[in-house]
Amino acid sequence: MKKSVLGFFALSLGFSCAVEGQSMDKIITPKEVTRIEKILAADDMQGRRTFTPAIDKASAFIESEFKRIGLQTYNGTPNFRQEFFMTESKAVSSKIVIDGKEIDNAKVVAFSYQSQVSLTEKNDISVVKINKGDNIGQKFNEYYNGTKSVLVLVDASFNAVLADIKHIDRITADPKENTVLLFVFGVSDATTFSIDLKNKISKKALNNVVGVLPGKSKPDEYVIFSGHYDHLGVGSPEEGMPHNATDSIYNGANDDAAGTTAVIMLANYFKKLNNNERTIIFTTFVAEELGGYGAKYFSKQMVPAKVIAMFNLEMIGTESKWGKNSAYITGYEKTNMGAILQKNLEGTAFKFYPDPYPEQQLFYRSDNATLAKLGVPAHTISTSKMDSEPNYHTADDEIETLDIDNMTEIIKAIALSSSSIISGKDAPTRVDTTQLR
Repeated sequence: MKKSVLGFFALSLGFSCAVEGQSMDKIITPKEVTRIEKILAADDMQGRRTFTPAIDKASAFIESEFKRIGLQTYNGTPNFRQEFFMTESKAVSSKIVIDGKEIDNAKVVAFSYQSQVSLTEKNDISVVKINKGDNIGQKFNEYYNGTKSVLVLVDASFNAVLADIKHIDRITADPKENTVLLFVFGVSDATTFSIDLKNKISKKALNNVVGVLPGKSKPDEYVIFSGHYDHLGVGSPEEGMPHNATDSIYNGANDDAAGTTAVIMLANYFKKLNNNERTIIFTTFVAEELGGYGAKYFSKQMVPAKVIAMFNLEMIGTESKWGKNSAYITGYEKTNMGAILQKNLEGTAFKFYPDPYPEQQLFYRSDNATLAKLGVPAHTISTSKMDSEPNYHTADDEIETLDIDNMTEIIKAIALSSSSIISGKDAPTRVDTTQLR
């Protein structure tokens, strides 16, 4: 475990909003940020992997914080858990024969949500190839997200990624029951073949954590603050973790315990402020790392026209490329929300920038994307240096690597910059859904 703690530096942004006789500085504090971060990113949370006891433990903690703060549940539900189900497939057995030769199962990766599969070249299944020099990531996504059964012959030069593909969870919210995706490594041709698979299919429950602060004069207009509370769990040599590694827990302090911490802190702040004209929904999503399934389910429960703005908070625990007092907004140019936020920060040292990594398509990769595609001014706020963040998706993403003081000031900036939207004064322009890309 890392023992060195980054030095903290005092910032003075001038955030001194009065809150029932208190100042913002007394509510959003480094001490409280540290308390929440330490719990979410602790070793006993075991990396908060989806479908483990640890994710339930993390959910229970967030629920207890929402209850302590005094939020209401969503739509009058008995608790803060927004539950949904996903389908999981676990391989029981497989036998693949190509051109009369049985293939070693160690060289095969199958994705199917049927309990039993029996196919030959005479069935409706295409044979495609990933050749040496191809972009295997792009090809994989093309077939993985497709709607047809495919037998993929993968050149042996890609054997190094076999373990990564094997480790992908066979879990989905929308199982394509009639499709089979089969990757076979080291086979160059397939004239005749037979595919026999047996899978155990089960339904598994997950939950977002959702709390509500009803609006006073505009209760049917919503402002959302969100982050995701799942992460990668405990690593293994098969996932690229060295055998002699002393720390195999992917604590996810920045990704995204930082965003979840911010959501809790903002909930506490706005509850104490107690003057929001629009309803504020505070939500922490599950299964972001598996494909944003929690956010997708949440979005389907919302009427997009009623959502005035969404602040998705993702990895705000380290300094941005511009240093302290700064963060960036994905999809900045798609609405005028960034301009509204910056105007509300006049007189402070804090600045929001447009996303500096447009080639990474971050606007479409986080939990804001589903609502944004429906026209909602839904943006992700982040500081992560996506071209050089040293601890991203590693076991070193621990609280000791965060700049807690700077993170605290970022949360204050988000609170202050959102004030005119929460008060009902401003409504950001909508995303043009005809020009999403």
